[in-house]
Amino acid sequence: MDPVLAQLKQLSATTVSDALDRLGIAGQCLGIKPLAPAFRLCGRAFTMRTVPVAGEPGTVGDYIDDVPEGEVIVIDNAGRPDMTVWGDILTFVAHRRRVGGSVIDGHCRDISLSLKLEYPIFSRGWSVRTGKDRVQLDAMDVPVSVGGATVHPGDALLGDADGVIAVPRSREAEVIALAQEIEEAEDRIRAAVEGGLRLDEARKQFKYFELQRSKDSRS
Repeated sequence: MDPVLAQLKQLSATTVSDALDRLGIAGQCLGIKPLAPAFRLCGRAFTMRTVPVAGEPGTVGDYIDDVPEGEVIVIDNAGRPDMTVWGDILTFVAHRRRVGGSVIDGHCRDISLSLKLEYPIFSRGWSVRTGKDRVQLDAMDVPVSVGGATVHPGDALLGDADGVIAVPRSREAEVIALAQEIEEAEDRIRAAVEGGLRLDEARKQFKYFELQRSKDSRS
């Protein structure tokens, strides 16, 4: 595995979110949740943008055979709830091809197969109405917007029960290093409390309130 992804995989989305906050990076994909709390994903972004059909209907799914193993499909459907961009056939093929998961700013459907196969889908929700003849692929391998975060092709994505985080490729080393620092500090706080220290004293000792605070605001 990519060494960066191997390190990222050991962290939680909330810890990485705190590191992003401290660095002033808006990488939280707000409103994007897993279909099941147990779902996790970690991989590089394979991006695409979809738009409502204008004129001759297009396709939304023929790209699936071109997604490299382990990469995460990221679909910017502008949060639309009325035209789904993911269903059971895509889940079936993605699972067979060992795709890392799907992140959708919009809705999916046929979620029972995703749950059965444990193929991780993160989206704004799910609904029954097909996107066929309603939405089509507009562009691939481009920067997209997902839950307010800009995701570039190749960015690292981490998803768990709390949601999805996008880490810019140009800053992933510092984000991971800081997230590890935050995780270690929180572990020390828990250990101190287990040892009998008051929580407020433990937080003060290990500088809890500085862990997520933007570096700019602390200077």
